[in-house]
Parts: sequence; structure tokens; C-alpha cells
Amino acid sequence: MSIQLTERAAQQIRKQLDKRGKGVGLRLGVKKAGCSGFAYTVDYAEAVAEGEHAYDLRGVCVVVAENDLPLLEGVEVDYAREGLSEAFRFRNPNAKGTCGCGESFAV
Repeated sequence: MSIQLTERAAQQIRKQLDKRGKGVGLRLGVKKAGCSGFAYTVDYAEAVAEGEHAYDLRGVCVVVAENDLPLLEGVEVDYAREGLSEAFRFRNPNAKGTCGCGESFAV
């Protein structure tokens, strides 16, 4: 599995986990949604469940469900601030297209 995490993303994950005071890392996944087919999901991981894989990326645990691995192969997760908004950003080499709003992607 080759998920990449930028240092900015790793810092944000560590900051949020420290603020929460609990959790083992970030849970990254995909779901069917949007006008292009799939959308990324991001949540805190309280534990690693059966059928999930945990990766240590830049000192941060990233948890991914086995079913989502093919859609996340090679994805780079970044964290960006633009004006007043800030969010995780995804660069997915498998995405054949994205919707106009950038919320979903097709493979």
C-alpha cells in the first residue's frame, strides 16, 4: 500500500488527536457518493478493527478498510488552508475525473 501523507497533514492529525485526548489515528476511506461516484471519508480511529489495515506514516497511524485499499492506492493526503477554510486535500493518481465542486471522484 502506498498512501502518502504530507508533513502538514501529519501535523494536523497529531494536533487534533492531542486535542481530543484519545484515538489511535486517522481513518481514511471512500464511499459511493457525489456526482462522480466516490467521495473520501476522514474520521478518527479509536481502534483498528478486523478487516482494516494500519499504516505508520510520518509517525501517524492511518487506518484503512481492506475494501477501500484499491481506490486509495497511491493517494497523497495533504492539509491546506485557503482563506478562512482549511481541509484535507487528496491527490489520487487513480482518479479519472472529479466533479466540478471537487467533492467526488471517478475511477
